[in-house]
Amino acid sequence: MKRPHAIDPWRAPVTVAQIPEIGLSRELVADQTTRETMARIASLREILSARATFDVKPESGGKVHVTGKLNARIGQTCVVTLDPIENEVEEVIDLMFALSDQIVERADRDDQEGESGIEVEDQLEPIENGVIDLGRLATDILYLAIDPYPRKPGAVFEPQITADDPKDHPFAALKALKVDKPQ
Repeated sequence: MKRPHAIDPWRAPVTVAQIPEIGLSRELVADQTTRETMARIASLREILSARATFDVKPESGGKVHVTGKLNARIGQTCVVTLDPIENEVEEVIDLMFALSDQIVERADRDDQEGESGIEVEDQLEPIENGVIDLGRLATDILYLAIDPYPRKPGAVFEPQITADDPKDHPFAALKALKVDKPQ
């Protein structure tokens, strides 16, 4: 999926051709401006911290193996109490990247062989323009890890049911509108 750089607030491009044979390690820490932009894009109250560590190693056939870990602390709003809460995000990263034409060739070959789908461990991410952007990768992983319905510990939604009187039933108004048909 291609996105304009304007919505990639955390950028750390690595040129694949410059990755040493022994690989490289990178540690990224998002600054306040980057965290504020990421929080706005993800509709979060705030991102208090975001840190990612990566090991990038070239593999045979022009592929690149990226492993690492993402740690973040995000501020959200409890969906039950509407109180502000903070959540920890910890995600392990283990992805294989390949040139886009290798991915297309592989998909075509798999279709010709009649495979119904690609196994999860066989999925490849595209190397775009000879670059893997570790900041964008960390941002995407963070966005995917966000709990869409955060709850404060112990918060339980309990509906207020007081339908002791049949006239208070939610469908009572509909029943009053019902026209009796002659039989």
